[in-house]
Amino acid sequence: MDSEFVVVTTVQGEIEEQQVRAFLEAHHIPTAVRGEALRKTHAFVLDGLGEVTVLVPPEHVDAARDLIAKVESGELELPSEALESDNADD
Repeated sequence: MDSEFVVVTTVQGEIEEQQVRAFLEAHHIPTAVRGEALRKTHAFVLDGLGEVTVLVPPEHVDAARDLIAKVESGELELPSEALESDNADD
C-alpha cells in the first residue's frame, strides 16, 4: 500500500499522528502511516525514534499539503469546543 501513497508530513508521537490523520480524514483524505513499529514496541519518542510519516493517495497530495500548511501558518485550527467534546467521549 505504501507504494501507492505519498508522504505529506512527518510527525513525532502517537498524539500528533492521530491529530494529523483525523484532521485529514475529516476533510475526506484517506491516510496511512509508516514508521510506527518502533514506537509501538519501545513506547517512547526520543530523538526521532517516534517519528511517523503520514501518507495519502497521490490524488490527495496537494489538498493534504495545503491543509497542513494552513494549520502550521495558523490559518486553520481546531476549535477548543471540538477538543473538549472529543475528550469527553473517552
